[in-house]
Amino acid sequence: MLQLAGIAVDATSVGGMETCIQLPGYKMALDIGRCPRTAVYKDSVAITHGHMDHVGGICFHAATRSMLGLEPPTYFVGHENINAMKALFNAYRRLDRSRLAHHLVPIGPGETHPLPGGKLLRPFRSVHRVPCQGYSIWSSKQKLKPEYHGTPGHELARLRREGVEITDTVEAPELAFTGDTMIEVVEREEVVRTARLLIMEVTFIDDRVTVAEARSTGHIHIDELVERADLFENEALLLTHFSSRYRARDIREAFKARLPDHLYQRVTPLLNGH
Repeated sequence: MLQLAGIAVDATSVGGMETCIQLPGYKMALDIGRCPRTAVYKDSVAITHGHMDHVGGICFHAATRSMLGLEPPTYFVGHENINAMKALFNAYRRLDRSRLAHHLVPIGPGETHPLPGGKLLRPFRSVHRVPCQGYSIWSSKQKLKPEYHGTPGHELARLRREGVEITDTVEAPELAFTGDTMIEVVEREEVVRTARLLIMEVTFIDDRVTVAEARSTGHIHIDELVERADLFENEALLLTHFSSRYRARDIREAFKARLPDHLYQRVTPLLNGH
């Protein structure tokens, strides 16, 4: 379990093999991969795109929760994939002879869905070779307007009873997860640069694969990250989805050698599976 920017993350991500980012504090996962055992206990899953290494375990997740007597899960899915997802569950219902109870929520960029604890889920468009969307999680709090600072409590209560708006809604991005993407998402989406914790793929980390080759598959090369190092305002970055050709030592050495120090100090590589 990682603790990054005050957020607990239990994750596995190997390019082409499996990606599942579990967020225990939010009781949810981002992508489901093959459905790691602990992911069964996540009440909701936000799916970035339809590649098997990100969505392959979704029906198993629903079936296992049912077997354990847990509530039907909620799956957030992009509008462009919602019909295919319905068809997938219907096919497994015929195979499994079970209901596979779940809630399917279509959602896309520009839309907001409330999460438990006053949090907000907001997708954004990632740039991949199939339709893909990242997700951001925001806090939403009521903050007393400056003109009422120092006002006694009984007076504030009276103003509320009279219908006076004495607070402003203050939202802040706590986390952003890009899913599979090309580097352009960093420039296009402000939340990617400003979320307290950024979880982003960097599939290729040395010269065995060129930048052009990485881009042809819809992924990020470390050299593209280095070129944009000054854009990242995040408190912490969890970099994921490294190609299975790399060992943990390769990844550590590449990060130390290539990343500028001001970025390197905030970066954690996800080495599960390497």
